[in-house]
Parts: sequence; structure tokens; C-alpha cells
Amino acid sequence: MAANMKAVKLRIKSVKSTMQITKAMELVASSKLRRAKERSENCRPYFKELFATLKDIACGNTDFSSVYASVQPGKKVCYVVMAGDRGLAGGYNSNLFKCLEADAAGREGYAVLPVGKKAVDYFRKRKITLLSERHAQIAGIGVSDCFEIAKILCEAYKSGEYGSIRLVYTEFVSMLSQQPHVLPILPISDLDDDGIDEPVKNLILYEPDSIAVFDAIVPEYVAGVIYGAVCDSMASEQAARRTAMESATSNAEEMIDTLNLSYNRARQASITQEITEIVGGAEGL
Repeated sequence: MAANMKAVKLRIKSVKSTMQITKAMELVASSKLRRAKERSENCRPYFKELFATLKDIACGNTDFSSVYASVQPGKKVCYVVMAGDRGLAGGYNSNLFKCLEADAAGREGYAVLPVGKKAVDYFRKRKITLLSERHAQIAGIGVSDCFEIAKILCEAYKSGEYGSIRLVYTEFVSMLSQQPHVLPILPISDLDDDGIDEPVKNLILYEPDSIAVFDAIVPEYVAGVIYGAVCDSMASEQAARRTAMESATSNAEEMIDTLNLSYNRARQASITQEITEIVGGAEGL
């Protein structure tokens, strides 16, 4: 009985130590989440305005054609996958990879530009072609890195190496909801005129011409989309980690209550046994 009580006591101590860690990680994730959420909300208007400018150029010029807007069927697809740098975030990383595998099902082959340590490790183990491994830490990704990634992608697309560029990231919906999402980046094929069949007059004069302006803006737009996805992914990761650590802390508290109950029962049984032995000994005298 004493050995059982000692084991329960050690278990309680161990769970309390784990609970302190999960509680600390929950507080750290909450602190980082506030900054990541603000960063995500502040960057969205930038690439929305860029996309609106691209659409105006495409819809306002009847003779418009660009390599970034032309579909190239039958060629390899390149995925930009944004995962986390660490675990302990529930199903954040696994859900993202499931979303990618579902989108890539049926494709003969694809290449990946991984962002985040978990993404690099995941695709390296599966021997998937990696376009670059220079961005293995998503926490260190800045605006300049996003422009570098956009330049790599745009050059590869212009050269005909890939027929489609798709972005896989986790969209931050709310503090309790984060949805993995696949966003087509190139080609920009949805720059339509909102279903209007009337001929569009070329009312704006671009210098040197509309296609050159469009092709110059596209890398900026791609960089903006990537930066927005980075901000969304980081906010989603922190929110998922906060939820997971909050759940772990709650489970630890319940486990401690159960172990305390078991310890008290064992202690009461030990006391009862000692009293019984004393009474039995007294009666024998």
C-alpha cells in the first residue's frame, strides 16, 4: 500500500511539472498570437489593392496578353507550402499536409518550395523535389524574403518550368478556427470583367505599355500574397498551439484531481488497516 501511495505521489508531481510547462507555453502563444494577428490584419489591404490594379489593367485593355495570365496545361505544378517550425500545435501541421495531398492527388508529379522546418522535414523524408530550402524558419521570414521567393517563382513560371504555382497555407479564421487552404497564384486566370460581355475600351495609357506594367506588378503581387500567407500561417500556428496547450493544461488539472482522489483513498485504506491491526493486537492481549 505504501509503495502504491508513493507511486501516485510521484505521478502527481510529474503531472504538475508538465502542467507548468503547458501553462507557460499557452501564455507565450497568447502573447505571440496578438502580434501575429495584428500583423496579418495590417498586411491584407496591400495585396488586395495590387490585385485590384492588375484586374483594372487586364479589363481596361482589349489587346491585353501576358505570360502570367496564360494557362500552360500539362506542365509540372509547384506548391509553396507553409508549415510551422515546431510541434505541440494540435493538428496544425498534419491538417496542412493532408490538404496538400488531397489537392495533389492525381497529379503525375510536383515540386515544393517549403517554408517552415516541419515542411522541409516532411518533404525531405518523402523525397519530393524541393525548389529551395533557404526558408526553413517561417518565424524569420520577412518582406525581403517574400520578394526573393516571388522572384524565384516568377522566373520559374516565365521560363516554362512550371505550369502552375499554388500556395498551401493555413488561413486564420478566428481564435478557435484555422482552415488549411490552397490558393492558386499563377497563372492569374481569374482577372475577368465580372461577367460583362460588352467590349471594353482602352481608356488608360500605360508607359511603356500595359503588358510591361502588368508583368512588373505581378512579382509584387505574388510577394504580397506570400507575405500575407506567412502572417496568416504564423497567427494560425500560435492560435492552434494556444488551444492545444490550454486543452493539455485542463487535462492535467483533471488528472491531478483524479490522482489526488486515488492517493486519498489509498491513504485512508492504509490508516484503516493500521487501526484494524492495532485493535486486533489489543484484543489479543
